[in-house]
This record gives sequence, C-alpha cells and structure tokens, in this order.
Amino acid sequence: MVISADVAFLAELESEAERLLERHLSAVKEWHPHTLVPYSRGEDFEPDYEWSPADTVLSPEAQSALFVNLLTEDNLPYYFRDIERMFGRDGAWGEWVRRWTAEEGRHAIAIRDYLTVTRSIDPVALERARMIQMSKGEVPEPPSAADGMCYVTLQELATRISHRNTGTHIEDKAGYNIMRQVAIDENHHFLFYRDIASAGFRFDPSQMMKALERQLIGFAMPGTGIPDFAEHSKRIAAAGIYDLIAHFDKIIEPVVLREWKVDTIEGLDGEAEAARERVMKYIDKARRVADRMRAKREAKAGDAELVTA
Repeated sequence: MVISADVAFLAELESEAERLLERHLSAVKEWHPHTLVPYSRGEDFEPDYEWSPADTVLSPEAQSALFVNLLTEDNLPYYFRDIERMFGRDGAWGEWVRRWTAEEGRHAIAIRDYLTVTRSIDPVALERARMIQMSKGEVPEPPSAADGMCYVTLQELATRISHRNTGTHIEDKAGYNIMRQVAIDENHHFLFYRDIASAGFRFDPSQMMKALERQLIGFAMPGTGIPDFAEHSKRIAAAGIYDLIAHFDKIIEPVVLREWKVDTIEGLDGEAEAARERVMKYIDKARRVADRMRAKREAKAGDAELVTA
C-alpha cells in the first residue's frame, strides 16, 4: 500500500512513468534462459555426490561473485513486495513493477541452471544459503517513493556493473554470455529508474535531495542475509568486480553529478540545502578514497610488472 504522503508525488510522475515504460518495452529484446545454458555438459548427480573444488574451472572471485549475484536475484519476492509498496499496483506504476519483476525472474533461472549444469559451485552450499537468506526475507526498505527512486537507480547500476564484470572473470564463453545478457537487462532497468528520478528532481527537488542523502551516504548492495556476505564482498572488491573505485567512477560521478547535477539544482528548501551540503561532502570524501585506492592498485600493478620483467 503506497503511503499517503506519496500519492500526489506518484500521480504527478505517472505520465513520465508511462512514457519510460513504453520506451523500455520498445528497447528490450526477448531472450530465453534455456538458449544460453550449456545443458549438454550436464549429467545426473549421484546420491552420494559431494562437490569438490576440482569440479569447477571458475576462480575464487568468480565463484564468490556468482554466489552473491544469484542469491541476490533469488530474493526477488521480497524486492517485489517493496517495489509494489513504494510505487503501487495501479496504472503505469503497477505495470512497470510487474514487468520489472518478470524480467528479473529470468536472471536466477539462467544463472542457477548454468551453475548446476557446470557444477561450478557447491550445489548443497548454494541451496542451504538460499534457504537461510530467503527465510529471513531481508531487503533494503526505502521509506518513501523518492527514496526508492534514488536507491534503486544506484542499486540497478551497481548490479549491472557487478554482473558485467563478473562475466569478464569467467573464461567459459557460456557463463560470460549469461552474465552479459543479465547485465543488459539490469541496464534497461537502471535507465528507467535514473530517468524517473530525474523527473522527480524536476518536480520536487527538495524531497528528492533529502531522499538522495539518505540513500547515497552509506549505500550498500542488497546482500543482507547472504551467509558470509562480508567475506565474499571483500573477495569481489579485491578482484575489481565491484569496489569503491567503480562506485565513484561509474555511479556517483556520471549519475549523481553529471545526470542529476545535484551541485547546481535550484529551488531547495533549507533542509534540502543542508542535505545537499552533506551529499557534496560525502562525494568529495568518496573521490579521495577512490583516488587513493586507484593509486595503490596502479602501484601494485607496476610492482608486479617489475617482478615479471
């Protein structure tokens, strides 16, 4: 049930949501998970089968990324619950919510079938982790539609980056192609949310700025409830699949600064102006952290070249 404070806000943006939904439907191309999964490489699992690291050709970082990516996709029922709560079930908003859910549902199908067929990850550990995570039902819960627009824009782009970069760490062409296709879907979703948020900033810049502050500062990928999430996240970041450098270079700078232009938005009330000041301080800090990490990575790469020379 949409909160009463958001009814007028969503009604004002519904025509833009309808336009963006029509744009989305005209841009996406139909695809089928079964055409990407290499089923010919599969075989029955014997009753006494126990997975061994020797069964996989994936690197540890690729295994961690796929483990987290798949379990995140598995939490779709709870994401649907929250998206519908924020945006409603009627009109263009409801159509978008259901279409988004249907498209997201393919991701877990394709990734899980690939991992099962190729035995790339321990299937018992994966299923146990799925049961643990989904039994908790934990997901980020933005408190308003404006918060949801800001958070999901950042999250969909971060997910696209993670999926795409995971694919580059998979030497198997079938696995690469699956992650590439999933990343394409996530990019279409990101574009919808980015542009509806842009419309939100035009209609009510103060509400959106305050929401952005809440969602940008302390932003985290939706891994709540995944067993050993912190350990997997460190491995993913160390491999450069998704880290603070990517977060600044590919999310904060192009979206928050260049697309939404939060540093030059006019018409903010006093609270929103204070929120912008905190957002800009956070962005400056994020830039410094990313630059330090980049310098360390480049120095490490240079040292490695000297060793191999």
